[in-house]
Amino acid sequence: MVRKLALGLVACALVAGCKGKQTQSDQSIETMPTGGQSTAIDSAPLSFDPMGSDSGKIDGLVTVHFGYDKSNLDAAAKKDVGTNIQWMKAHPGVKVQIEGHCDSRGTIEYNVALGERRANAVKAYMISSGIPADRLSVISYGKEKPIEMGDSEAAWAKNRRANFVPAQ
Repeated sequence: MVRKLALGLVACALVAGCKGKQTQSDQSIETMPTGGQSTAIDSAPLSFDPMGSDSGKIDGLVTVHFGYDKSNLDAAAKKDVGTNIQWMKAHPGVKVQIEGHCDSRGTIEYNVALGERRANAVKAYMISSGIPADRLSVISYGKEKPIEMGDSEAAWAKNRRANFVPAQ
């Protein structure tokens, strides 16, 4: 998983570097009309905060929290996922990425795997509740993106989470 993430980052860097070397003919192809329609990629920004549910700025999307070393959904987590299911049903054109996170304890490899299990547990529950699988993707950040710094149970509890980021 870590190798895939590293390869993905390298690929993104290469694509970003190549973007600056676009020729005049490449630019004209992107905007050349076909049958009265432009073929340029729609670059309209999302109408939602790209920081996702962790930012608290997307009304209706909430962060789902997990117990220590757990990836199963308890009753409170199912209630939170239910809130997000309702949000997804109210916004049928939006796809989301479910991000799995962990607290600072454990190895990087272990936490990446645990974060992925958490995100996949949320995804499976959402699919079983009628959200189409093609509207959901998952990624794990393990312990690499804490929302709360510190070595206390309160900080660790906030970091054991799955949050939702709208994606195109």
